[in-house]
Amino acid sequence: MSDELAGLDLCDVADRIRSRDISATEVTQTAIRRAERLQPVLNAFIQLEADEALDAARKIDNRIASGESVGSLAGVPLAHKDMYYRKGKVTTCGSKIRADFVADRTSTALARLEDAGAIYLGGLNMSEFAVGPIGNNVHYGDCHNPWNPDHAPGGSSSGSGASVAARIVYGALGSDTGGSIRIPSAMSGVVGFKPTQNRVSRYGLMPLSFSFDCGGPLTRTVRDAARIMDVIAGYDPKDPTSSRRPIDACEAACGTGINGLRIGLPSSYFYDDLHPGVAAAMDTAQRVFAHAGAELVPVDVPNHDHINLIWAAALSAEAATIHRKWLRDRPDDYGPMVRRRIEFGLYQPATRYLEAMTLREKYLREYCATAFADCDVLLTPTMPVPAPRLADVDVSDGAGMPELVMMVSRNTRPISYLGLPALSVPCGFTDEGLPVAFQLIGRPFAEAQLCTLGHAYQQDTDWHRRVPSLAGI
Repeated sequence: MSDELAGLDLCDVADRIRSRDISATEVTQTAIRRAERLQPVLNAFIQLEADEALDAARKIDNRIASGESVGSLAGVPLAHKDMYYRKGKVTTCGSKIRADFVADRTSTALARLEDAGAIYLGGLNMSEFAVGPIGNNVHYGDCHNPWNPDHAPGGSSSGSGASVAARIVYGALGSDTGGSIRIPSAMSGVVGFKPTQNRVSRYGLMPLSFSFDCGGPLTRTVRDAARIMDVIAGYDPKDPTSSRRPIDACEAACGTGINGLRIGLPSSYFYDDLHPGVAAAMDTAQRVFAHAGAELVPVDVPNHDHINLIWAAALSAEAATIHRKWLRDRPDDYGPMVRRRIEFGLYQPATRYLEAMTLREKYLREYCATAFADCDVLLTPTMPVPAPRLADVDVSDGAGMPELVMMVSRNTRPISYLGLPALSVPCGFTDEGLPVAFQLIGRPFAEAQLCTLGHAYQQDTDWHRRVPSLAGI
């Protein structure tokens, strides 16, 4: 029975708990057992809060038994990147510096999940301070890819991708500043959803870059991600930068037909120099969409070279501002690569930072006027390459890191700069058995449309049903 429970999707398990077909307690017990069994292999958790999770699950079961109305995620075990604050609890941010940091507030995203009845299972491994696309961590140990533990799971939300792929939890929150939701979802073979900038409150989320940070879910299916988005999205008075724009329901958009929707295929940049396995999977994905009734159209996209340069300058400048005191007082408590990348921001001129901020609106207008002129969404590979071997990306000394970041995050960085929504969906495997994913990119606040397309793709394919052998399902 435990394997059966672990194999359910988030929406399935939530609906069965509410109908009392299964209990939140037995589902949570299964998740805890799997977390404990797989931790020595994956190192996906920084902290597992088993007793607290079981207590919360029993309370959900009691509420359901008494006929009380419960939320859409009631009884569902989730775990989250260990940079979402919980009041009175340690939040490490994957760092030595914050190994004993006790938060004085609770993240709005976590509070909304709790209000919907979700169970908090623990804090997940991550790249230190969310810096790095691979998933390395010199303080808590590297997280490993469930499909092949010799390979990277992707970062910086490494534990989020690994724990969902291994069927430990049914969903996890990550954060995305240049691809840190989409990259681990692609490497680990799960769905990753980066919403429009400021669609989800960032209150209580340890910042890396004020201008580009974005919270969102990693799940097994698009519908699962949509359900979480419907819970966490929306204006938050505690975060004045969050959008007041009305929300289009994402889960309700799943199941809507895609006949006639126009999918743009960029003629440059995103499809350049693809790994053969990625190229083959993208060709197949395009045929699936065409067969489902979507219209595929070639589109031109603006040049990304300058976008990438000013994104990097702005991100590093903001990160250095946040970390300035620690860089001065505790420089040796950073991992070498993380310290090097953050210190780079100390040397960025104010003129370059202001250029990046000033041009952002211009580039977004240009993108909408050109790339989206003849299509509803863009379809690109999430990454041009599959997950690398951890032994090949030992970047603890920082050597080679710029090239590595450029390669792995090439297709995600520009979208973060522009603040556009993007949905990463698994679409195949390489000959070596490593996951491949595509990225659907939408206009601002087009989250529901992305869910429509991503869900339609998953109705016609079964890549999201594949399970790593170590999961034992």
